[in-house]
Order: sequence, then C-alpha cells, then structure tokens
Amino acid sequence: MLVTLFSVLIVGYLIGCIHGSNFAKLLSGVNLKEVGHGNAGASNAVLSLGWKYGVLVGIIDIGKGIVAIILGQFLLLNYTTFTTEQISILLYSIGAAVILGHNFPVHMNFRGGKGTASLIGIFITLNWQMGLIAVLLLIVISLISNYLIIGVFALYLIFAITAIIQEPTIWPFFITLSLFIIAIILHVENLNRMRLGTEPKITSAFNKKP
Repeated sequence: MLVTLFSVLIVGYLIGCIHGSNFAKLLSGVNLKEVGHGNAGASNAVLSLGWKYGVLVGIIDIGKGIVAIILGQFLLLNYTTFTTEQISILLYSIGAAVILGHNFPVHMNFRGGKGTASLIGIFITLNWQMGLIAVLLLIVISLISNYLIIGVFALYLIFAITAIIQEPTIWPFFITLSLFIIAIILHVENLNRMRLGTEPKITSAFNKKP
C-alpha cells in the first residue's frame, strides 16, 4: 500500500505539472505569471486574456484531472487487490497530487495556478452527479456574487462534504479538507483585494478582446 501510495503521488504530481497556461502562452505570447493576479490558471486567463483563452486553459487543466482519476481507477480496479476503502484513499490521493502539481509545479519554481479547474475534472470523474451539481453552483454563486473566488470556495466545500458522506472511509474527507485549506491560503491575496474593492469581477472578463 505504501509503495502504491508513493507511486500514485508521484504520477499525480507529474500530471498536475502539465499546465494549460503554457499552451495559452504559445498562442498569445503572454505569460500568465506576469499579468493579472499572477497565477497560471484558467481564472487568470479569463481575466487577463479573455474568455476564449480561459476556456482553453480550463479544458486542459480539467482534462488532466479527469485523465489522472480514470488512469487510477483502471489500474487499481483491474490490477490490484486493494479494498474499497484503500482504493478510495488512493484515488483521492492521486487527485490531490494533481492539484499540488498544478499549484506548485517544479518547472515554474513551485508557483503555478490555484487548482480549481483540475479539481472540477477530479470531482466530476470521482462522482459525476455531485461534481456537476457543484460546478453548476460554482457558476451560479460566482455570477451572483460577481466574484469567482466565492464560487471556488463553494466548490471545495461541496467536495469535502461529498467525501465525508459518500466515501467508505474518513481519509478522503481529510484529503479534501487539506486541499480546501491550501486553496484558502492561495487565495489570501484575492480576499484582501475583495476587501479593498480591487479584486477583478466576473463581468470584467467579458470586456476582454479575444
């Protein structure tokens, strides 16, 4: 189990290091680390380059979360004899590793994005019903509040609640709770900008030229 867990974490982290922002840079010539609020994720792509680049980055970052979980499910269910509880822990672990790889990629000096898009892919693949509900609430809450960060926190909260209710062991909840705490820490600057009234609003993204 420990060897498998270590392998899962390494593979998940490496998958997480594949960044949609790099593709956006190739197409636009803009380094997302140098514009907007300085993170290499879909939200900054939307706010800095417009919604089309945000969609591109989002698809890539969501996709790597989906790929990691599907790969983990295929290998763990077909080539191991782990219990349901152990498989649950390993799947949430690979998902967490993807988000950590996205947030702290070695090739970006450990300064990447904030993991929201990857979390969406992971959540939907682990539990598509609750994942889709959470994404819908993310969109609705963000539009109502006009701040993406509010919807993001709701997404993490639903992820943690789903883990504790539906998973056969408590460990996935602790994993999701840890990711939520990391997300809050990474969004401290956003929270401070909201307090000062300088945080970019959702509506500003639609004024960007593609």
